[in-house]
Amino acid sequence: MSLLRIENLHVSVGKEEILRGINLEVKNGETHVLMGPNASGKTTLVFTLIGYPSYRVTQGHILFDGEDISSLKIDERARLGIGIAFQHSPTIRGVKLRDLLRLCAGLELWDPSKEPRELFASKILKEVGMNPGLYLNRDVNVGFSGGEKKRVEVAQIFALRPKLMIFDEPDSGVDIDSLKLIGNRISSLAAKLGSATIVITHYRHIIPYIKPRVVHVLYDGRIVSSGNPDEIVGKLEKLGYEGYVKNLNDLRGGE
Repeated sequence: MSLLRIENLHVSVGKEEILRGINLEVKNGETHVLMGPNASGKTTLVFTLIGYPSYRVTQGHILFDGEDISSLKIDERARLGIGIAFQHSPTIRGVKLRDLLRLCAGLELWDPSKEPRELFASKILKEVGMNPGLYLNRDVNVGFSGGEKKRVEVAQIFALRPKLMIFDEPDSGVDIDSLKLIGNRISSLAAKLGSATIVITHYRHIIPYIKPRVVHVLYDGRIVSSGNPDEIVGKLEKLGYEGYVKNLNDLRGGE
């Protein structure tokens, strides 16, 4: 049975239709990559999946664990087990990173009278290559580099332990060491939890580390191609997105 099933999904923002008939199926334990150029609809799909109110479903359905969640609110979807690491991480002054990670896991705030050394958030930070001694007591993302912010986003997903993990461009603005670490950690956590995973990206660089089952190409609000990661990515690198889609249309007789 599919964990996530998207059927003929049409989504509008204001008066503009952004997604024009998305069909996608993700089973437990599978990792899928969604690639596409800017303004293709990738972020719209992400915000629609989590229930952001500005993204209006005008047609189709989103089924999660067999339940139609198309009309559910953000918090209701989160409680069902959908977790997202955002592309742009917010700065939150006055909230300690250790407390945010504990709240993500449903734990109470750290109380040194009960727990002399904070253990949970420390472990999560170590999993994403961040020294707890340097980051536990810092306000969330205040003064953090782009790579550090990405690691914090991944750490939050690790703390949530969701059924479906969505990573919106985890490779943007990070160096090669962070890219490798983030990709490997996503892959290992998905295997450990048996979670379904969707990774949104423009480029191929993170793909060898997360080892997806399938790559989808989103273009102009539609998934135009799905298949073997090596084959699709190789053609994208050779032709670019526009050339890739033109080639597909030529092969399909100009559809």
